[in-house]
Amino acid sequence: MKRRTLLLAPLLIAAPRFAFAQEAGADRSIAAILDDAAELDPLKTVIVSRDGEIIGERGYRGNGLDAPTNIKSASKSVVSALVGIAIDKGVLEGVDQKIAPILRADLPANPDPRIADITIGNLLSMQAGLGRTSGPNYGRWVASRNWVREALSMPFDGEPGGDMLYSTGSTHLLSAILTRASGRSTRELAREWLEEPLANFRIGGWDRDPQGIYLGGNQMAMSARSLLSFGELYRNGGIADGTRLLSAEWIEQSWTPRTASRFSGDGYGYGWFLREIGGEGVRYAWGYGGQMLYIAPAIGLTVVMTSQENNPSARNGYRDALHGLTARIITAAAREA
Repeated sequence: MKRRTLLLAPLLIAAPRFAFAQEAGADRSIAAILDDAAELDPLKTVIVSRDGEIIGERGYRGNGLDAPTNIKSASKSVVSALVGIAIDKGVLEGVDQKIAPILRADLPANPDPRIADITIGNLLSMQAGLGRTSGPNYGRWVASRNWVREALSMPFDGEPGGDMLYSTGSTHLLSAILTRASGRSTRELAREWLEEPLANFRIGGWDRDPQGIYLGGNQMAMSARSLLSFGELYRNGGIADGTRLLSAEWIEQSWTPRTASRFSGDGYGYGWFLREIGGEGVRYAWGYGGQMLYIAPAIGLTVVMTSQENNPSARNGYRDALHGLTARIITAAAREA
């Protein structure tokens, strides 16, 4: 029962600034709904795909569907996919593998003994217990000389495997682990494992830390069409053009709720948020500003939204307005099907 509660967190639309009521015009078509969405000023693009066929798309205010945009923390789901592929290929042992031996060179002097208990799975589910490097701590963290060492040096605010502590530092440690374990950059792995075999998928600019490790979980450029291609890989169970790129088991693990956000109540798996939207169980990637990838696997629906990247989406209600837009799309897609 606990797992179901995490997955089916209620849809709350408390967004007076970005009101986008899902009940209004309940019989409107997807085309009309996407026209209505133009009222959301930060919104740049929307793509709606059902069973692999695009059934609606818009670029607002001159923004193009093929133009790269910073997908921010939605890139955490991409890093999670790379970890899953690395496990499938034997580059990593599995989610229970301890991280300290891999990152030994960057451990702090006289580390807290709990650092030896942190696993790859803990990093994926934001349950490392280390203090957060996101939010108010982000600027200080990226201003440090060694982001991996700084993340590992954060004081413990919880226990490994305990409550969710959302932190970009945790995903960056995964990028460092991929680099150390493979002897190749995370960018090279992404190019070989995802870009080359996956049609219409490409990562553009991607920031690196002072040691050259690609930033795990932020500052990644991708177009709306590329984000759709990535989402379709998951919706199709890890198969693209008849080739398996990602195991179905990894997708199931990634979409299994392991903890919950203290801010929204949404469940969280391995790099994916989980909630009920429009009466459907939805898995979604979320980036600052409103960079969204929604997947409703039971009805074959994948929805991408990109937005202006410089404004918070959670505190001003915009993210909830995007959830409301998605609820309307889900309702219309189910009716039109």
